[in-house]
Amino acid sequence: MSVSTKVNSFIKLFKKAIKGEEQEYTSGSIDRAIFLLSVPMIFEMSMEAIFAIVDVYFVGRLHDNDAISVIGLTESVLALIYSLAMGLSMAATAMVARRVGEKSYEAAETAAAQAIYIGITMAAVISVVGVLFSEDILRLMGGSEQLIAANSGYTKWMLTGNITIMMLFIINAVFRGAGDASLAMRSLLLANVLNIILDPVFIFGFGPIPAFGVEGAAIATNIGRGTGVLYQVYHLAKGKGVIKLHPQNMAVQFPLIGKLLKIAAGSTGQFLIGSASWIFLMRIMSDFGTAAQAGYTIAIRVIVFAILPAWGMANASATLVGQNLGAGHPDRAEKSVWRAAFFNMLFLALITVTFFSLAEPILLFFTTDEVVLRNGIQCLQVVSLGYIFYAYGMVINQSFNGAGDTRTPTIISFFGFWIFQIPFAYLLASWLNTGPVGVYAAIAIAESLMAVVGILIFRQGKWKTVKI
Repeated sequence: MSVSTKVNSFIKLFKKAIKGEEQEYTSGSIDRAIFLLSVPMIFEMSMEAIFAIVDVYFVGRLHDNDAISVIGLTESVLALIYSLAMGLSMAATAMVARRVGEKSYEAAETAAAQAIYIGITMAAVISVVGVLFSEDILRLMGGSEQLIAANSGYTKWMLTGNITIMMLFIINAVFRGAGDASLAMRSLLLANVLNIILDPVFIFGFGPIPAFGVEGAAIATNIGRGTGVLYQVYHLAKGKGVIKLHPQNMAVQFPLIGKLLKIAAGSTGQFLIGSASWIFLMRIMSDFGTAAQAGYTIAIRVIVFAILPAWGMANASATLVGQNLGAGHPDRAEKSVWRAAFFNMLFLALITVTFFSLAEPILLFFTTDEVVLRNGIQCLQVVSLGYIFYAYGMVINQSFNGAGDTRTPTIISFFGFWIFQIPFAYLLASWLNTGPVGVYAAIAIAESLMAVVGILIFRQGKWKTVKI
């Protein structure tokens, strides 16, 4: 086959992945299935990461470290909401993918509706907390009174508007479970385009719209995400995909809600454990000053930008595991996981090289403060040392979740984050006086150890027998 023929074949396959023309992945080439699922999922995850990058970029133009810090403090708390959304999303993906693999499409649609009901209920509770306790939350996180007085509006907007986060995650998880990753990608693309346009408008003001400062970033984000949700709902009601919602399959079914919550409890638990760990790490970082905290915040945003595309590959493995277990092909499910993990490792190896060679110019895009810059560079380079292991760990964990075995990765996360990472970070940073570098090293070491443990347990194959 000539080079031009290979290139043309690749382009055709890429276009097919973007269009989402294929949604059944229980037969044929595994590498082809991974590619068709991963391409839109990687773009989807990149779109999610761009929210964070764009907000920090424009807020950085305010030249206010407190404004950047409030984003970091708020994001640490929002990570708890992301955990709830991602936990329920994994339950929705596992359930929908299993039913689609079994060709039980009506049951998949019913499961999707119940997941949405759970998400709406959770979001309503969190919104009340956001209205009443935003300032107290920032104070608990170590924010100064000056920071709180000037910037708490950002936190209030983000917490009260959390339903846009919740619905984007859950509905996109339904699409992914059904194999329609392209639609999930398009909803986030729409949300991002609006956020990029509206961020400078609300942050700096434009015409009759006043300058809201950092609070404007939250307003723009909620408008963008909300529009993306409306796009999702339209396609659930009127679209041509596998999953459609109509009155016949939207009745509340408490037994099914119970099953989803049981699966979600494990996956939510693992994400909550990880998110709580990030909160403790941010608290440790607050002891080293606002500049160190700002550098850490910017670096973590850049890291998220690199990691979320890798999560796209991991999410592809979850869909492949769910559909192939539903179709009665456990061996194909396992082979899909190892192939996805290998491709993910190649990708994150490239990211590691990039961070070591281009950390400074990357971070100069966000800040010119020497102390902030130095901390950000150290964070990028030290944390990326664990990427090779993490590439396998994230795929393995998502594969457990895709099979409905959310208990195993939860246990791994509990011991890895709470029993090891947090105490180890405090030991290195505060007791052994390594400062912020100790926090960064603890992240890389903990993620590597958890990946090794996950691989060893996955090889035992008990996840193949899980029934949902």
